[in-house]
Amino acid sequence: MNTENFNFYTLCKVIQTIRQTRSTNSKIRIFAEYLRRLKSDHDLHLAAQFTAEGAFEEISGKRASVGSRTSGLAAAKFCEIDYDLVFKPCRTATGSSSETIERLMNNIPEAIEKRDPKNLSLEQVDEIFDRLYTVSSRADKEKILWETWQRMTPVEIKYFIRMLGQGSLRIGFETRSVVSSIAKAFKLDREDVRYAHMITGSIGKTAILAKHNQLEEARFKLFHPLSFMLASPIESRAVNNIEDYIAEEKFDGMRAQVHVHGDEIKIYSRDLNDITRSFPDIISFFRERQLPPTVFDGEICVYKDDTILPFQLLQKRMGIKKPGKKVLDKYPVLFIAYDLLFTNRKPIFDLKLPERRTLLEELAEEYHLPTSVQFEISSDDDIDRLFKRALEHGNEGLMLKHKESNYEYGQRRKSWLKVKKPGGSFDTVIMYAHAGSGKRGGTYSDFTLGISVKDDERYEEEFIPIGKAYGGYTDDELRKINQKVKELTVERYGPTLGLIPELVVEIEFDDIQVNKRTKAGYTMRLPRFKAIRWDLGPSDTNTLRDVENFYQQKIENEPLSQIENPSFSFSTSSDQS
Repeated sequence: MNTENFNFYTLCKVIQTIRQTRSTNSKIRIFAEYLRRLKSDHDLHLAAQFTAEGAFEEISGKRASVGSRTSGLAAAKFCEIDYDLVFKPCRTATGSSSETIERLMNNIPEAIEKRDPKNLSLEQVDEIFDRLYTVSSRADKEKILWETWQRMTPVEIKYFIRMLGQGSLRIGFETRSVVSSIAKAFKLDREDVRYAHMITGSIGKTAILAKHNQLEEARFKLFHPLSFMLASPIESRAVNNIEDYIAEEKFDGMRAQVHVHGDEIKIYSRDLNDITRSFPDIISFFRERQLPPTVFDGEICVYKDDTILPFQLLQKRMGIKKPGKKVLDKYPVLFIAYDLLFTNRKPIFDLKLPERRTLLEELAEEYHLPTSVQFEISSDDDIDRLFKRALEHGNEGLMLKHKESNYEYGQRRKSWLKVKKPGGSFDTVIMYAHAGSGKRGGTYSDFTLGISVKDDERYEEEFIPIGKAYGGYTDDELRKINQKVKELTVERYGPTLGLIPELVVEIEFDDIQVNKRTKAGYTMRLPRFKAIRWDLGPSDTNTLRDVENFYQQKIENEPLSQIENPSFSFSTSSDQS
């Protein structure tokens, strides 16, 4: 590798090599070597950021808003091909818009003629991302894309587009692997690097601190979201001493983090996006209380007539940036806090749960805040009783939290356990099989599942997708599925296979959500394989009508009021059952 030429092209070639490498440890080693050779701190910052976060840092709140249709239309014009007749079929064949554009740039003479690669630096590409952020019209975005692509190679164009998506680069190399690469590159403890990343919110800044052995200088800043602590299913973790845990009801809402300092309030979703504007009623609630600098972890729920209402109704609030009075009155929300991450001008996630809880309850009592009620447990009977009551409240189940646990940001261990029962299950048919990556490379391990609409006058086809699943099967079952996939394949779209709809799978899910972007209008929440129904055929699958009825019944269920035996309190939550 040329140590003097660490431009955007070099980064993209490294990313491409990582994509083609199966071993996670090898991927980490490749990126660590690349990071170690970077001379400039600014290049180090951008390389880590582009790979882990995309065009912009997560904490910046910036988004380029360049969707696949915008980039696809721009590419079609650049290549002088018809978008509908040529580009869309090519995209279907590859299964990826960015992959399609890369191939077109490599093979279309008009596209080759237009391009004159200039070895753009990481800083120059960063400036282009900023330009895209500042313009709003599709025409302006397209103009910038054209100017940029004229100076790039096809592989640069592909990853440039993926970075604009502000998500995974889809190379089997996520943020945690970048953290591991930083630790390996500069011979530091991975947990120290992860901690610095968590409290700074910036993978680029973390990389610079690591390079100069200054991780101890990482400082938490208010209004930078922290990675959330995660829970494991109780059935996947052995619990020896149940009395070491405390129980809370698992609310049927949306996980959120609230940062407060007087009049300034920000709300962040679990994926660390700023969702403040969608919940002005929560902002007003906290603004009235004039809290000192504080960070809460908790749940946003629709709360009306002393009752927590189903998550499906909260969906009607999500994504609305400026909800009107009618929506606010019909679906009023409440933020219920169950953990405290920052208070008294310092982070407290290293404190044990009882210490954090005491500080939370003191704040709740002083400022009249809703907080979860905690319950002592000593037996399975206690769990069964509390679980039943949680379901009567319309909640999802229980959370069991180890009394000696710290706030394990971004981790899914046995300190927090969730006790839930599936929302339901449907018999579905596998419509498409998608190639896996990493350890599952070379097999088809992700599946698009369909439900029947053959007797539904709204549709002409027999099956439409209802969701995707990529877990819940054993290795032996996956081998059998792959063998059957070979027999049923009728079309190939790059890494995706179109199948004869014959293989039936019972899919378990937590809930059904409205999703207007899908043909069915619904998707399954957290779907996973429950059983491969070798005994059933495509005529046995559930229908769209079944999905609609399931959703409607969930909304119409009457949850128990919170007046008696509440699962949260507006005062101190120290009362125990």
